[in-house]
Amino acid sequence: MTNLDAREASDRALDAYSSVVVGVADRLGPSVASLRVMRETGGRWRPAGAGSAIVLTADGFLVTSAHVVAGAQNGRARFADASDHAFEVVGRDPLTDLAIVRTDVSGLTAAELGDADELRIGQLVVAIGNPNGFGGSVSAGVVSALRRSLPARAGAAIRLIDDVIQTDAALNSGSSGGALADGASRVVGVNTAVAGIGVGLAVPINATTRRVIGALMTHGRVRRGHIGIAAGVRALPSWARARHGTGAGLEVVEVVSGGPAATAGLRPEDLVVAVEGVRVETISALQGHLDAEAVDRQASLTIIRADRELTVAVTPRELVAIGG
Repeated sequence: MTNLDAREASDRALDAYSSVVVGVADRLGPSVASLRVMRETGGRWRPAGAGSAIVLTADGFLVTSAHVVAGAQNGRARFADASDHAFEVVGRDPLTDLAIVRTDVSGLTAAELGDADELRIGQLVVAIGNPNGFGGSVSAGVVSALRRSLPARAGAAIRLIDDVIQTDAALNSGSSGGALADGASRVVGVNTAVAGIGVGLAVPINATTRRVIGALMTHGRVRRGHIGIAAGVRALPSWARARHGTGAGLEVVEVVSGGPAATAGLRPEDLVVAVEGVRVETISALQGHLDAEAVDRQASLTIIRADRELTVAVTPRELVAIGG
């Protein structure tokens, strides 16, 4: 290949990359709004922050970051066409940093939601926010890492937001609550934080967070269980793969004193491989079993302790988020 041929190939690759980014921006831009948050101070409503939001339904439901609307009840949403509408906070869940707001307008352009569980490291993603309300702020990059954890606090409750997406797509000021999209313009994450220079984080859109979004839209809150452990993904020992197949389990890193797991006798270094006989290989999969119906209902955990496999009965309690 000559230098000219190499340059032409490079130009074609750059053009293809640009075409994808431009296409995502064009398709998703109308579905991303700017939020101006209002809080009551001294009997008067005053501006108190800003962020972005993603249109979920044509009749006015939008998803944003919980920290963007923390302590607020209403505000104004401005879209890419410069139209401006009032919104009210429907519900927020600080423990996933997701919130739902609703505007007083219909006929909006809803974004298509994707599945972050299908993302691969190195995949192209596009971050879109609307920090000023006059036009989308667009940046592009790749998925740098998956299954990162982001600490979230709501009053006395502390929880790790698991399966967070890490990207090198620049997140601009005011873009929290905006969209992280794949090359097909499907929203795979809600931008939540800048973790450092060149490092952005987004809450994934997957089966777990879809349930959170649905609960917030319907009930304004999320009821969930917890068993009181901190855990991380670890490969199964070789002797256990014959029974459970290749893959991983969840290694208990910490057991909360007085919590359900402590009461059930779980210990650090235990490896959780199944809940009610269903394999769990990620934190998200475990949390999927800790929904509202799991609260105060005994469940069996299959664990590996040293070179033995045990079954432990644990009763999840409701995880209460105070404040936010």
